[in-house]
Amino acid sequence: MAALPAEKTGQDQRFDVNLSILFTELPLLERPAAAAAAGFTAVELWWPWPENPTPPQADLDALKKALDDAGTQLVGLNFYAGRLPGPDRGALSVPGAQSDRFRANVEVATAFAASVGCGALNALYGNRVEGVDPAAQDELALENLTLAARAADRIGAVLLIETLNGPESPDYPLLSAPAGIEVVDRVNAATGLGNAKFLLDLYHLSMNGEDLGRVITDHADRTGHVQIADNPGRGAPGTGSLPLEQLLGALTKAGYDGWVGLEYKPGDRPSAESFEWLPAASRAAC
Repeated sequence: MAALPAEKTGQDQRFDVNLSILFTELPLLERPAAAAAAGFTAVELWWPWPENPTPPQADLDALKKALDDAGTQLVGLNFYAGRLPGPDRGALSVPGAQSDRFRANVEVATAFAASVGCGALNALYGNRVEGVDPAAQDELALENLTLAARAADRIGAVLLIETLNGPESPDYPLLSAPAGIEVVDRVNAATGLGNAKFLLDLYHLSMNGEDLGRVITDHADRTGHVQIADNPGRGAPGTGSLPLEQLLGALTKAGYDGWVGLEYKPGDRPSAESFEWLPAASRAAC
């Protein structure tokens, strides 16, 4: 895809860089500065310590300093989700130690989000577990999502619920936009807060074969965050066949004015070279 015209991007979308999939050739604390050097002022992260839901305060402070020093705003953060990247797809619906780890992480993650002004926390649901009743997992998930939604609300943040894709995450139960929206509605009904929102990931939904235009039309009003990558390949826009410019335009037309997270693989090149599709003038969020 040729570079998107600045007048179609900078005014209509606010882009942020996911530092858990881009700039991973660098140590974590160097990534915010690298994103800033590429022209971005906003970033997002999966939980940066996949083995530890409650890292030492010194680690949290060091990440905050790296974000502050780079002048980058953290706009999205995952709660603890197990080994990600890796075999896990969340922890909150997994009985036992993983659920306990998620609960221990809730206050840590929300406190860190509050300290850096991050207004969106993503809670990955978790894989189905062989031998465990799915209904029991769903009951546990609702309990933990309710806990997370209330914690997010205390800092003025939204709780995001994400749909993944079947080919890459076959054991994950939320494999369609309606499945994700159903959980959003369930959490909002349980808390009465209305701060649970849908994370609309165009790559995952396209992998599931969904009608992306219809998803946008039907669910933009309950979408709290958007992520993009091209398909096939999960690369930068223009490396696959998704009409991302058209889809971003449809989101704007449907009233979505939130963040668009760049959650794609840079390929066999440095991450800084994977943004040629986006004019430099459109990278810094106002």
